[in-house]
Amino acid sequence: MTQILFCTVGGSHQPIVSAINDLRPDFVVFICTGKDPATGRVGSVSQIDGKGNCIKAHSSDDKPTLPSIPNQTGLAPEQYEVVLTLSDDLDQIYLDCNQAIEQISRRFPNAKLAADFTGGTKSMSAGMIMAALERPDIDLQLVTGSRADLVKVQDGSQFTARANSDQIRFQRLIAPYKQAWSRYAYSEAEAGLKLLKPPSNPDLRGQYTRFRELSRAFAEWDNFNHAQALAIMQPFAPSMPAAFKAYIGLALRLNDNNPGKREAARLFDLYRNAERRAAQGRFDDAIARVYRLIEWAAQWLLETHCGIKTGDIKPEQLPDSMALKTNRDDKIQAGLFDAWQLVKLKSNGPAAAFIADQEDTLLNHLKVRNGSILAHGFDPIQSNNWHPIHSWLQQHFIPMLINEAAPFGIKQLPEQLPVHYQA
Repeated sequence: MTQILFCTVGGSHQPIVSAINDLRPDFVVFICTGKDPATGRVGSVSQIDGKGNCIKAHSSDDKPTLPSIPNQTGLAPEQYEVVLTLSDDLDQIYLDCNQAIEQISRRFPNAKLAADFTGGTKSMSAGMIMAALERPDIDLQLVTGSRADLVKVQDGSQFTARANSDQIRFQRLIAPYKQAWSRYAYSEAEAGLKLLKPPSNPDLRGQYTRFRELSRAFAEWDNFNHAQALAIMQPFAPSMPAAFKAYIGLALRLNDNNPGKREAARLFDLYRNAERRAAQGRFDDAIARVYRLIEWAAQWLLETHCGIKTGDIKPEQLPDSMALKTNRDDKIQAGLFDAWQLVKLKSNGPAAAFIADQEDTLLNHLKVRNGSILAHGFDPIQSNNWHPIHSWLQQHFIPMLINEAAPFGIKQLPEQLPVHYQA
């Protein structure tokens, strides 16, 4: 396989010579500086294209005694090229290195690539590292050896070593999918992670698998598939960060065998789901979920307290003051507002007090929903429509629902799904 070496060239020739002699590449790309625009001094390119003896064996020597780096390493002219960059412009160095890597990759599509960042200025090394880290197929390396000080390694002790960048590369690769979590875009994170090649390092592969599967779990959760979410999460419980383990408890409640507990938990889950849609700017979706939440809450309350199923109300369950017609299937059914009227007339707990006090406000908020394109209207709901409804839910509806859910073990609003991934 063709071996390509990229290397930054600075004032010292020894590390470049050592890197080439150790790797024996088929082709070398030298990242060098040209003539300094301020002083006019010759840059490191002179070590590559200089004629005769152009390199000092030691910086203290009076004059050059060594030939160019290609001559010292036996590189033929067709085996290398020079890319000129600036000595301390990090942006430009990065762009030049990145462009060089792209061009060589197209020229040698199946080659093995290595980048040595030992030579050059600190900015040149940083630019090369940043460009190389963009490509998982590039091996990063440096020339090191024995040190008597922090200036340079001792001559004769140099050797080429692979730079351990697995963790850095991994974190850079998964960064966009961590960012997706901040938008509750768990499905996006899962899809992106599936496209990545799993790391070969066992520890990193474990981190990758856990991140991918937890993204999948929360994606299922966000799609109301609570059973699947729990099934995915449970095997990772021993290795989960403490902050995530609480979600297993919430998932267990959402899958409780007791229908009353399960339904109470799912009401709050629907509320949190609506908040996530609003956070994404999907206000029509958020309002549609809120409408279903308010309707479902009345259905749950009536069945829990009164044994009334709003899809099939028995005539004797209706108070004298309410007259509901049968439908085409000869069943008496109650929509959202009629269901809440039944709550007011048939129960006497926090919910009954809530609807007696908030009936007019509820009707006004329902008008916003009815104007949604997902209901009976044609105009999209905006943030200024959502925020008053959300505030009302927080101040009045959710506190009432928590009071009603207390007998089922829910004493406070459950946590929202996470926006930060923790390894």
